[in-house]
Amino acid sequence: MPFSECRAINAIQSAGFSSLDDDAIKAALRETLFLRNKMIAAQARVEDMHLHPVHLASAQNLLAYLALRRHDIRPLQQTLSRLGLSSLGRCEADALTALDRVIEVLHRLSAESQTPSATSPQLKDNAEEPLEAHTQALFGGQPPERGTRIMVTLPSEAAADYGQVKDMLNAGMDCARINCAHDTAQDWARMIEHVHRASRALSKPCAVLMDLAGPKLRTGLIDPAPAVLRLRPNRDVFGRVVTPARVWLHHGEYLPAQEQQAIQVPRKWLCSLLVGDVIALSDARESRRRMRITEVSDNGCWAALDKTAYLVPGVTLNLKKRNGRKKSARVLDVSRKPAQSIKLKEGDTLLLTRDARSGRGAMLDQSGQVKAPATIGCTLPSVFADVKVGEPIWFDDGKIGGTIQTVEPDALHVLINHAPGGAKLKSDKGINLPDSDLKLEALSASDIQALEFACKNADGVQMSFVNSGADIESLAAHLTRLDASNMAVVLKIETRQAFDNLAQLLIAGMQLPRLGVMIARGDLAIETGFERTAELQEELLCICEAAHVPVIWATQVLETLAKTGSPTRAEMTDAATGARAECVMLNKGPHIQEAIRCLDNVLGRMQSHRRKKVDLMRRLGVANLRPVG
Repeated sequence: MPFSECRAINAIQSAGFSSLDDDAIKAALRETLFLRNKMIAAQARVEDMHLHPVHLASAQNLLAYLALRRHDIRPLQQTLSRLGLSSLGRCEADALTALDRVIEVLHRLSAESQTPSATSPQLKDNAEEPLEAHTQALFGGQPPERGTRIMVTLPSEAAADYGQVKDMLNAGMDCARINCAHDTAQDWARMIEHVHRASRALSKPCAVLMDLAGPKLRTGLIDPAPAVLRLRPNRDVFGRVVTPARVWLHHGEYLPAQEQQAIQVPRKWLCSLLVGDVIALSDARESRRRMRITEVSDNGCWAALDKTAYLVPGVTLNLKKRNGRKKSARVLDVSRKPAQSIKLKEGDTLLLTRDARSGRGAMLDQSGQVKAPATIGCTLPSVFADVKVGEPIWFDDGKIGGTIQTVEPDALHVLINHAPGGAKLKSDKGINLPDSDLKLEALSASDIQALEFACKNADGVQMSFVNSGADIESLAAHLTRLDASNMAVVLKIETRQAFDNLAQLLIAGMQLPRLGVMIARGDLAIETGFERTAELQEELLCICEAAHVPVIWATQVLETLAKTGSPTRAEMTDAATGARAECVMLNKGPHIQEAIRCLDNVLGRMQSHRRKKVDLMRRLGVANLRPVG
């Protein structure tokens, strides 16, 4: 018997049984034996499952733990805690053994000699070893100095910048994630080459996981913004020009940067311009304006304006004091934003259509009344057959929400009921239908192509929007076809259906030798409600620990730090909580190296305070009493 239980028995016996409620002890014994029988019966189901041998004991423990958690044992826990015994609050790693130890003590306290009958082999004192073994199998290499790994999403620049990848690895990255929704196979290959090269240079292992995009439902394209370029100088509070507006004149062969304001003009006329030239024009409003040439190069020239002007193709530019040069030229094109957004407010109607190419804002009549509602397409119109009137729909990570009012063959009429202060909906933004039973294929044609690349070049794949055991069966079949059955697989839990089917997903995933789970908290929060995020991630951590499946803690970890270089207090606490997982994922950003170093520091510190649900009591310097005065 463990030393802690022996001490508990001795303490209780030395206190005298007269102070104890003997009926409560016997009731606790009856309840624990009842629970034990349920857990053993659940374990027997493992014989009918097709599991990889490395997961056999883990599946038994998962089934036993799930059987335990199907009962409300809070009153039992209070009784056990009063007796100084384990309350079973940290039994995930080896549920039946933890219960057996409690039963043994209760038998001794009730003066009964009965002991639990023999069962299938349990994990006993090595309960943490399967989880650590599965973690090493998933991420490869020896565990780092800190127990929790750091995964980093590689930016597109990683395909061309080896130094950036090496710096990330040197800062503390243990696993590189490639998002297959972006870039090309050639880019992925260069990213992986850079990871392997940096790994060799630093003698530090780094696994590469490729994230399959899955059936992501997104908004379609929006009609391009009008071909109008507004040039506006900066003015002080008195309306005086501080800096003039600047516009780049080019002839089309050397395109300007996307953020530059530019106009295209005929090449021959452009090449005749000189610094100091003045150009007169009447803009789109028939307002007379002048611009002066300030810089000239072989590729174009810069011009400055002191008054606001609206330029469109066809505007005539007249060169003053031309001295034999051609007098005028017309604007051929203007720079513009590739797409505009659709403005929505609460109470508006939005049409979600099958046509993903022609989104537009609401059309108004002369009195400002809506003549035709705003319209936007979607990338997976097959969902129209699966949705129902009254079901909620969310856009852009929950920024905009509505209710489906009408379902038509080619359009869904959505009443917007969540758009705080008004909101702008852009193209390529996620759409969530949390209450709809969507019948989507787990792997698209592009996912299968990416999977084929990953099987040849990466260590594992992450499966997005997995919802059922059938989805995993589909992936496993492709891995068998590609002779890659040993491929590491991470199941991304990001829908309500996936959360509800978590046990089924884990059991189905245990046919694979290397399995992990990602808590994709962004989509999961939208699907289940932000107020339930903390509760659900706690349940996910517990159940995955019982299955000995490593967990990746993902979505917006230190995001402000990665993007701006300065973290918030809330995200520092969130990063520290991530130490309960086996891996924490960071997304890309201009300050990603700072974020990696910060997370490395936080996880290293938290390792001495917490292991999973167990608070560790290292020596505290603040516990020292110092002389007063």
